Amino acid sequence: VVGRPAAMLLLHQHATPTICHTKTEQMPEIVRGADIVIVCAGKMEAIGREYFREGQTVIDVGIGWNEAKGKLCGDVDFASASEVAGYLTPVPGGVGPMTIATLMQNTVTAAKVQNAQI
Repeated sequence: VVGRPAAMLLLHQHATPTICHTKTEQMPEIVRGADIVIVCAGKMEAIGREYFREGQTVIDVGIGWNEAKGKLCGDVDFASASEVAGYLTPVPGGVGPMTIATLMQNTVTAAKVQNAQI
């Protein structure tokens, strides 16, 4: 929902995106080499300080309910990552509303296309 479309948008702007997944070897080293990191790992607070370097922009797209803390959390461990990241989107209050708006827009577009074909 996020990773591939974001990579395509970045390619169209002449950026060089690198896509990692949960089985990517040496992921912290790869992530530290990026200027902008978009995290959508699907695992709450899995990505911590060791993945980031000073000044990086980190966009946390993940969201989940942490029973132990009784609150919403992202895929980035906000407390440790904020010690090094130059900018880090919060969860909640970050990109969530934009993700939902884009999904809704795509749903409406798909419905219109489907109805036009009937």
